[in-house]
Amino acid sequence: MSTTIEPTTANEVQTWALDASHTNVEFAVKHLMISTVKGSFADVTGTLRGEMADPSTFELDVSIDVASIDTRQEQRDAHLRSPDFFDAMKWPEIRFAGKRVESQAGDRFRLIGDVTIRDVTRELTLEVVSEGAVRD
Repeated sequence: MSTTIEPTTANEVQTWALDASHTNVEFAVKHLMISTVKGSFADVTGTLRGEMADPSTFELDVSIDVASIDTRQEQRDAHLRSPDFFDAMKWPEIRFAGKRVESQAGDRFRLIGDVTIRDVTRELTLEVVSEGAVRD
């Protein structure tokens, strides 16, 4: 996932909306242990809040519209939306709430947060690479 943000004063807390044209949520899942199914979710919204100079202050809140799943095979997508998997009618969104950021080497970070799918919440760690910031 990526978004364009504008540099600010070092200690100023800012809130940014994820830029839909630069945001991607993609996945790859082994199918029957012989092939990998890749897909994405087209409808993703969210906010990032914190101090630009201190990524450890970042709070991320992301909502993914389950109905926007796309594996390039409509029959499979319909099955994934069904009660057998995501149950999109009852649970229309996947939520990710970032809890903390841990600095790694250079421009790499670990984003730890809670992902909620079908009213089940689990901790998830995402590997993040900062690709820089520009004034837009």
